[in-house]
Amino acid sequence: MSDANGALAGVRVADFSRVLAGPLCTMILGDLGADVVKVERPVAGDDTRGWGPPFAANGDAAYFTSVNRNKRSVVLDLSDPDGAAAARRLALGSDVVVENFLPGTMERFGLGYDSLAAQRPSLVFCSIAAFPPAEQTQAARPGYDLLIQAMSGLMSLTGPEDGEPTKIGVALVDVIAGLNATIGILAALRAREATGRGQRVDATLFGSSVAALVNQASNYLVGGLVPAPMGNAHPNIVPYQVFHASDRPFVLAVGNDDLYRRACAAIGREDLAADPRFGTNADRVRSRDALIPDLERHFATRTADEWLAVLDQAGVPAGPVRTLRDVFESPEGSAMVRMLYDSTGGNPAVPTVADPIGLSTTPV
Repeated sequence: MSDANGALAGVRVADFSRVLAGPLCTMILGDLGADVVKVERPVAGDDTRGWGPPFAANGDAAYFTSVNRNKRSVVLDLSDPDGAAAARRLALGSDVVVENFLPGTMERFGLGYDSLAAQRPSLVFCSIAAFPPAEQTQAARPGYDLLIQAMSGLMSLTGPEDGEPTKIGVALVDVIAGLNATIGILAALRAREATGRGQRVDATLFGSSVAALVNQASNYLVGGLVPAPMGNAHPNIVPYQVFHASDRPFVLAVGNDDLYRRACAAIGREDLAADPRFGTNADRVRSRDALIPDLERHFATRTADEWLAVLDQAGVPAGPVRTLRDVFESPEGSAMVRMLYDSTGGNPAVPTVADPIGLSTTPV
């Protein structure tokens, strides 16, 4: 049930989504206090229940537990008239419906937006699809993250220099689309407070991925620059990348000219700060091929811990490249872990990553 003290207390969500983008969206709504009822198909349930190992003690894959807390679940066969009728009653009794089926599927089950909104005008109905509704030629394609990373251009600028296009190590497009869907739903609920009417919310994986290209997309639209993979370097900031110390890699993030001068002083290379080729960030971007090899040679002379100590003392952003074990053993990482308890009390608690949103009076 919803958290009576949550920001979304009293809001009911009918969740017809599965896999990642939709479930992430509805989990956030549940974290914020909404009563989320997740509709799952008979026997198999959500696809991700079986996406393991590893599996939790109750048999669900760790993947499933990562995006399905703070929900109740009901099994309905939407292809059965009785199941479809029950689903419609659930939808009409809810404030929000979230779905990520292929276009036309909800309509086939009598659960389309137009049909539901005719009976419940206050309904907020969110569809998460692979492509924008106008892109009919692409509409039937399933929205798998890897496909969208490729088709949106994200893979073309990710990976080692001169290497093959590379996907990001998590399904980041699904995550961004889920966040965009959540923002859209919250905006629609806010608008409903003023008008009394709901609306349709559309969030797409393709649109979310292209919008997330931010500076790279703008570099092309404004300057005609088609980016290529640069490994861990940055197209617009130098030095802002991975460097290799004598023992292991670390990152240096010099975001402005003052930080550059402080970094040079900290590592004993004031000559690089005085060199006119590197005076401004624009100069350093143009002269990257001269500056970076020099820094690489210099950083290879001492350990990462030694460099990080002097850079930290100088207030220059730098840090180690951590494994997930390192992350969750660190003070800041361990603080992000919460135990997920089964409401039935029949299974051991499962560790999960905490919701990162902080609210002072209506905590998640």
